[in-house]
Amino acid sequence: MTPALEIVDLCKSFGGLPATDHVGLEVMPGERRLIIGPNGAGKTTLFNQITGDLLPDSGTVRIFGREITRLTPFQRAHLGVARTYQIITLFAADTLEHNVALALLGLRRERWNAFRPLAADAALYDEARRALALVGLEPLARRTIGELSYGEKRRCEIALALAQQPKLLLLDEPLAGLSRDERADVKHLIASIRRETTVVMIEHDMDTALDLAERITVLHYGRVIVEGTRTEVVADPKTREVYLGH
Repeated sequence: MTPALEIVDLCKSFGGLPATDHVGLEVMPGERRLIIGPNGAGKTTLFNQITGDLLPDSGTVRIFGREITRLTPFQRAHLGVARTYQIITLFAADTLEHNVALALLGLRRERWNAFRPLAADAALYDEARRALALVGLEPLARRTIGELSYGEKRRCEIALALAQQPKLLLLDEPLAGLSRDERADVKHLIASIRRETTVVMIEHDMDTALDLAERITVLHYGRVIVEGTRTEVVADPKTREVYLGH
């Protein structure tokens, strides 16, 4: 079976300091993969190379067998790659449905008519509200982002990504900064994503998200040091060394 995501010998350095150091990774279609590691391990830099926000110094990225290493983020989005960011990137003064509509607009083949109000596109806003319904936020569709709790903003970001009907969804620390109840809501949401979408998630805290993944990859100083099932990764001495210092 062709991997949903295949990374081969991926390298990226900043000022001579390796951020990703010959990273290799295979994620199969429908898989839930967790990438963990301490701060500075290279997790977000790896995501940025998958999405095209950064180009690697060397190595290859493929999705579903197609090489995308030098494609733009826009081109990758059209091939089914979507992501959320570690830092929330929503428009605080706009409504939830408008934020999602803008995400949908970016994937449309036809040109946007700047002389026609976006709100006049009823079909676009219907689609946006359907995406919000997936994350339980449709009743809040006409509220502004600034009115939301932090956990609701995280769910809205996931709605933006799901609205694009991605084949590969990358979640960058979606549980960071959430309360216990908010964390439970977002974990339930991630667990409910259909298997047609392959999910790769970054987390800093190993204990927070272990139960969301079938396989786990541990990064440390830009290198993959452990990979396997939850049981295998937790039992590996290298994992304990990274997180516990012994």
